[in-house]
Amino acid sequence: MPTTKTPTTKTLREGSTRKRAAILTAARELFLADGFDRSSVDAIAARAEVSKRTVYDYFGDKQTLLRAVVDDVGESMITTIRRTLDDTLTDLAEDTDLEGALVTFSMRIATDMLGSAEYATLQRLVRAESGHLPHRGYNSMADTPDEAVAERFAALGEAGLLDVPDPRLAADQFIALTFGVALDRLGSANATEDARVRPLIVAGVRTFLRAYRTT
Repeated sequence: MPTTKTPTTKTLREGSTRKRAAILTAARELFLADGFDRSSVDAIAARAEVSKRTVYDYFGDKQTLLRAVVDDVGESMITTIRRTLDDTLTDLAEDTDLEGALVTFSMRIATDMLGSAEYATLQRLVRAESGHLPHRGYNSMADTPDEAVAERFAALGEAGLLDVPDPRLAADQFIALTFGVALDRLGSANATEDARVRPLIVAGVRTFLRAYRTT
């Protein structure tokens, strides 16, 4: 089994956005196609059209680059979550169909994010290269989705639509009741591929509202 080396602690260059993005894209493509061990820094540099020295200057070593790839994909998914929250759970009025809004949010996540190429990429990288990451299932932003949902639930509480003394706990329970149930029962919460996801999400939203709805 591969051993996990301590990532470099050298000072890394910020670099240009274009070069950094090119390196991350090249590394992601090669890690997925050939695996971490068989993807050389030379090959990554050639695909990104930069020098090998530039790769090292920006990321330090290949293991740190792998972590940066995983984090970059994770950031893309966080952007999707925040955009979906803004589209579906912002400025809701007292007469809003809260159940419908929560179901719409959940189904958007189950299609736009969990059915996306970015999510599939993250899952493949984490599964295939767990030996080169700090721990199994590594994602430095793993708590960020829950925190984003908690922030929105707190706002819904301030608007009088939810009774959420602990918004983070409410977010954790919401995710467990919706996506968590789908993952446990079906092995996936991707509504694009499995029509059984929606009924589970609807049931989870209703259970959540029985506990947290104010009226």
